[in-house]
Amino acid sequence: MYNLLISAAVGALVALAISTGTSFGWVAAFFPGLVVASASYVFIAFRVRKRLETINTTVQKELMARHVEKAVAALQSGYSLGPWQFLAAAQLHASIGMLRYVTDDLDTALPELEAGQPSGWLAKLVNRDWLSRGILAAARYRKKDLAGAWALLEEAVKVAPKEGLAWSVYAWLLEKEGRHDDALRVLGRGNSASPNDEKLKESLQALQNGKKLKLWKLYGEQWYQFRLEPPRMEMDPAAVRSRRQMFRKH
Repeated sequence: MYNLLISAAVGALVALAISTGTSFGWVAAFFPGLVVASASYVFIAFRVRKRLETINTTVQKELMARHVEKAVAALQSGYSLGPWQFLAAAQLHASIGMLRYVTDDLDTALPELEAGQPSGWLAKLVNRDWLSRGILAAARYRKKDLAGAWALLEEAVKVAPKEGLAWSVYAWLLEKEGRHDDALRVLGRGNSASPNDEKLKESLQALQNGKKLKLWKLYGEQWYQFRLEPPRMEMDPAAVRSRRQMFRKH
């Protein structure tokens, strides 16, 4: 990535200048070179982050105006930042994929969501975005890729063990596949990871008592973004209409 290369080059030049232009030598020149390289990296990363914040502001305005395609175009305009900053491109692809997914464009959403997933041990260590993993898992499930869905959901709960909705989606899908005992184990793990989460407790008690999981009741719109079941009539009709209109394509 450009940021790392430029920062390393600047730091190396500073170290070289100190070592050759003074009597300090390479050992003494290493620390100031490292400081300059780190400062350069932080500065470039800050500039990239500000650009991404500007793009996200535009995206939010377009979504408020129900202009999904314009929001996608705004995100795509940030692709040029990808080579400059680690994970920037993945974040943009993931955002586009989630927008496509909630507008029911599953086939277009899948490759974007896939491109938004971290690859390599460092990227997976740094990227803690459980939501794009969870939505991709739901998309894979809808495409009958069960193994892929389970793998993504395992990643999601590992990077966000305190996120009750991640555990709940995982358990709901297992329950739907008739894997009741596995669903109970997942909710048990979730309750251990987040013992103060009342929604997880309620879901676990429901399954233990032979009842269905009602994630629509516990999480509302957060649950429906996974598009695993249609909105219930028990919801406020105005909220349902608002949801349908929010992502209407123009």
